[in-house]
Amino acid sequence: MNTYFVKLLALTLLFSPFFSGFSQKINQQDSTMIKQLFNTSLNDGQSYQWLDYLSNNIGSRLSGSLGAELAVDYTKEQMIDLDLDKVWLQPVMVPKWTRGAKEYAYIETAPGVTSIANICALGGSVPTPYGGLKAKVVEVKSFEELKKLGREKIKGNIVFYNRPMQDDLIQTMRAYGGAVGQRYSGAAEAAKYGAVGVVVRSMSLSQDDFPHTGAMSYGDTPKDLRIPACAISTNGANYLSATLKLQPNLLFYFNQNCKSHPDVQSYNVIGEIRGSESPNKFIVVGGHLDSWDLGDGSHDDGAGCVQSLEVLRLLKKVGYQPKHTIRAVMFMNEENGLRGGNKYAVEAKRKEEFHVFALESDAGGFTPRGFSFDTNEENFQQIKNWETLFSPYLVNRFVRGGSGADIGPLKNQGIISVLAGLSPDSQRYFDYHHAANDTFDKVNKRELELGAAAMTGIIYLMDKYGDNFKE
Repeated sequence: MNTYFVKLLALTLLFSPFFSGFSQKINQQDSTMIKQLFNTSLNDGQSYQWLDYLSNNIGSRLSGSLGAELAVDYTKEQMIDLDLDKVWLQPVMVPKWTRGAKEYAYIETAPGVTSIANICALGGSVPTPYGGLKAKVVEVKSFEELKKLGREKIKGNIVFYNRPMQDDLIQTMRAYGGAVGQRYSGAAEAAKYGAVGVVVRSMSLSQDDFPHTGAMSYGDTPKDLRIPACAISTNGANYLSATLKLQPNLLFYFNQNCKSHPDVQSYNVIGEIRGSESPNKFIVVGGHLDSWDLGDGSHDDGAGCVQSLEVLRLLKKVGYQPKHTIRAVMFMNEENGLRGGNKYAVEAKRKEEFHVFALESDAGGFTPRGFSFDTNEENFQQIKNWETLFSPYLVNRFVRGGSGADIGPLKNQGIISVLAGLSPDSQRYFDYHHAANDTFDKVNKRELELGAAAMTGIIYLMDKYGDNFKE
């Protein structure tokens, strides 16, 4: 061994206690800060009160609606009250679709013998003809099955998509992903074979009478060939399927009065704390302010919005001055267009705003379990080292995966290092997702506050160490 390496080894041994102590000091500082954030959120939180007002005083916030407009004004006011360094509205044109009078449907097994079916129009659907639509029903579970039946058996009938979310998938987002295609593209596919309408099993793992709406698309289907699409509750889908086996010639009637309108002006709501060292590098936390119109959107995504506001409030409350500029963004139009997320990313690219990190909460206000990170393996391995800091709060499941729909466009613009999504316990989420029972009473105050604290903790760590990550 040469003299240089002997000296190097001696220096390493000499200073290793110092470096070890420094590392422990840093970790202790982080642990103390994260504990303070959790304590403050649980003992002196504001997120639940904000959600109460957003849900119960404003209610549903479908893009282009009065509720969405009121929510923009309310969240802007709350940001101003937090005394942030800058608060502004980012204009964005959004689609406007209205449901109209409540939908009505029944199953007819013989002349005059009917049973009511609980349905709702899918977002973006055309209405039924005046007076409603009645036809025979063809049940399928996939587009492949639809294609195999062909035009001869589909033409003039209503297609009933009855593929359920897969019960044995513990990760319920995967179960949703495996079934949602029939909702989104079902009408466009059925129209190719001459169907007159579609009925889609609700995207829910619960067995109940709530129909779940959601976005659908006609793709390139000409306007005169577009057919009405509705969702039926899971109990209704089971009943319709069972009855079809006994009486294949039954008729299904439904009436819906929805309508699409020209795009209207709306806004992303943005507030920021300016960074002390790198003000031109940005960290974003957000949720989508719009919701579907059946419930009040407390879980989807009022929870994510108020948690994001709470991140900035908690950082100010504990006296933390960030290195980077930290923004909370209330994105508009995630549900039926993603216009807000796309607009934010385009503007960030135009202004050459590099984003160190973006975090989205859009999986409900349930107990937080961890985070999902969209980044390269080298960055992720560094992030994994923080799991122990979140272990005392049981929020230490860090995985590589998706992040959030609204922040995804930042990746497409190539101006970000790391994206992440809060991962709450998901077992109850699809009980309420896009349905009339997504209401404030379904949100647990403590669970919501735990999520806000966890989000603030990861934002704090990203602000402190984010410059170490590579694009």
